[in-house]
Amino acid sequence: MSQSPSFALHVSEDTESNGQEPSPDNEGALHTSFHQLIQEQSSLVEAGLELEMQARGREHLVPLDACATAWPEPEQDEQHPGYSSASLRILASMPSRTIGRSRGAIISQYYNRTARLRRRSSRPPLQQLCRAARPSLRQYDLETDPARATLEDKRSLLVKELLSLLPSQRSHMLLTMPLSLAEKCILRQELIRQRAPLRQHTLHRAPSSPCEWSKDYIVLGCRDLWYRLLSLLPAAQPWHYALKQIGGRFGSSVLSYFLFLKTLLVFNIFSFLILLVFVVALQAAYPPASASPQPFTGLELLTGAGYFTHSLLYYGYYSNITLNDPCASSPNGSACPLAAPLLPYNMPLAYVFSVGVSFLITCVLLVYSMSRSFGESYRVGSSAGDLAVKVFCAWDFKVIQRRSVKLQCENICTQLKELLAEQRSRSRSLSFCQRLGHTTVLLLAWVLSLSTVLGCVLAVHYFSEHMHTVQQDYQAPGSSKWQQEAILLVLPLVVSLLNTLMPHLYNLLAMWEKHDSPVAEVYVAICRNLILKMVVLGLLCYQWLSRRVVCSTEECWETCVGQDLYRFVVMDFIFSLLDTLFGELVWRLILEKKLKRKQKPEYDIARNVLELIYGQTLTWLGVLFAPLLPAMQILKLLLLFYIKKTSLMQNCQSPSKPWQASHMSTVFITLLCFPSFLGAAIFLSYTIWSVRPSETCGPFQGLETIYKSGKTWVKVLEKSNPNITWFAWVHQHVVENTFLLFFMSGVLLAMIYFNIQVVRGQRRIICLLKEQIANEGKDKIFLIQKLHSVYEQRERRA
Repeated sequence: MSQSPSFALHVSEDTESNGQEPSPDNEGALHTSFHQLIQEQSSLVEAGLELEMQARGREHLVPLDACATAWPEPEQDEQHPGYSSASLRILASMPSRTIGRSRGAIISQYYNRTARLRRRSSRPPLQQLCRAARPSLRQYDLETDPARATLEDKRSLLVKELLSLLPSQRSHMLLTMPLSLAEKCILRQELIRQRAPLRQHTLHRAPSSPCEWSKDYIVLGCRDLWYRLLSLLPAAQPWHYALKQIGGRFGSSVLSYFLFLKTLLVFNIFSFLILLVFVVALQAAYPPASASPQPFTGLELLTGAGYFTHSLLYYGYYSNITLNDPCASSPNGSACPLAAPLLPYNMPLAYVFSVGVSFLITCVLLVYSMSRSFGESYRVGSSAGDLAVKVFCAWDFKVIQRRSVKLQCENICTQLKELLAEQRSRSRSLSFCQRLGHTTVLLLAWVLSLSTVLGCVLAVHYFSEHMHTVQQDYQAPGSSKWQQEAILLVLPLVVSLLNTLMPHLYNLLAMWEKHDSPVAEVYVAICRNLILKMVVLGLLCYQWLSRRVVCSTEECWETCVGQDLYRFVVMDFIFSLLDTLFGELVWRLILEKKLKRKQKPEYDIARNVLELIYGQTLTWLGVLFAPLLPAMQILKLLLLFYIKKTSLMQNCQSPSKPWQASHMSTVFITLLCFPSFLGAAIFLSYTIWSVRPSETCGPFQGLETIYKSGKTWVKVLEKSNPNITWFAWVHQHVVENTFLLFFMSGVLLAMIYFNIQVVRGQRRIICLLKEQIANEGKDKIFLIQKLHSVYEQRERRA
């Protein structure tokens, strides 16, 4: 009885000696080399199968026991119990299962690639190299006769060729080698051992001159300093370790809130810097002649009135003159003996342009953040849902500190929980009756939520009308100053109380709805809270533009609107702290001390995110009326980050249903852009173009609209210098033309649309490629089954 042939495939590497192989940086070269290996191994497999079939023809049928003895594959027999030994032999000889075993073939392959790369690359003259780095003719024995070279010879020759490459090419070559980690470690140790004499020879050589010696040490010191600075760059990012700690313990869903808070902080810093440099600082350098300031009582920190009324905080403090013009405040400008300044600074123009530029930069940053977030959510080649990739490729081997290692372990475990929970939620299916009942519950919940929104809006409207009457009564001379300022806090207090209590009602509705997906539950809660807050803000904006604010005779109505927005921002921050205190700390103590439960409250992502969007909307609405409001928002966000982080770590637990927030950042930025930023931009645009400013104070006093300040400045500029009449023409036909505004808005929306469509097209291509990969696997199974059937037919005939 003849034994089955054993296929020990030691592939020689001589097929590419004459061709020009591309650089190792080219990914196609790697696939080409493996394709050639596969072809060579497949030809050997086919030759072995032909010899086996001839032996079967001579000796009829080989028993299965003999085949199993000649080719033992217990693992494959367990996986494919119905396959014959011949089919299992073919499976074991497939390129995907043999290419990792023939280490000699792989080393030969990469030796030849490295040699060709070395010969093609530009190298210094041979006399400038040390003796150990000079090439030897013995290195080319492998190409002439690869069969004579042993595995150790191939490895040593490959190490010599790798030493002649650049460090980046050497690292890339080692990375792309399809060898085991142990084999790569041997190669790296051999490289380090052979590079050590070269380094010592280079370092201990006698310098030709003191200048060369000092130059070498300066270059090495600068390079070491540069590498140290690069290593410190990730740690220099704000809240780098804190964000990693939050993501590792609570997952990407809770982390998305703090990343969104960080994004808002960047927006406010840009706006604050622009207004500070071009408006606030210059007005502080040239203060106007104002009335005597009122005494500071402390209540101004809540009301924003009193001492703060005539300060840089509000619109009414800023002047409507050229700041550095000594004749601007003179009653008779023609009699002023001093000459006009070379660079006049017009405060009204600077005021409106600074607000416009801050909004333009914020718009650009928003669009960029939204497109970048959208691209990261649906990035090309994303492997977020691949458990195998997360298990085997998620560890960062550069992490060496014990605290960082523990943090990364928690992060990977949380990500695996999220992926498993997401797959489990997708596998659930409901019957028709269950879907119908669930839809009915959803409709009833939405009707109740919209009814509560309507009721809250009507309550705020009638209450604000009532408070308007009460404030007019308290403006009488007989009332005290404390009562006049305290009554201003009632409306912001009621609105903030509604914004705090209604989300808890919506959470009860969500418990009744029983959403299967936590993502859908968060999205529904965000929509309901957003509708409530935006409708209430729309009502308040209508009342502010209708000038339904109570002001004294010496105050601008713009200053009163700024004070209202200041009070809303302060009250929103106070209620956020109270909600954190009672909703997280007190509730945790009740659960642990009274109810004796080892359970902590979960972090409400939807409510906290809507608080951030609401506060940022108030800031954008008040930029025109209170230029220092972004500074208050920056301070508020900084305090919120540390307070929320501390409360999260001490009082909250991880989500009971782990879920992956892969698209949450995109949703947050989109909600911030369209309902929030777009609404604030429309409100301020209407104020600038259509609303008449105050007559007695502010930078635009005496003008029909704020927009007229630009026209007035252009006319003055044209009279002072007739040679720039073209500028007046450009202002009239380009800036004043509404077509330009619509055109720029259309281009912006088109860019967003095209970016979304490109990413969607890439997602579709990725899905098609994944489907093609799955079909390739099915093709292999189909071919193996066909081959198995052919062998069975031949065995029956024999």
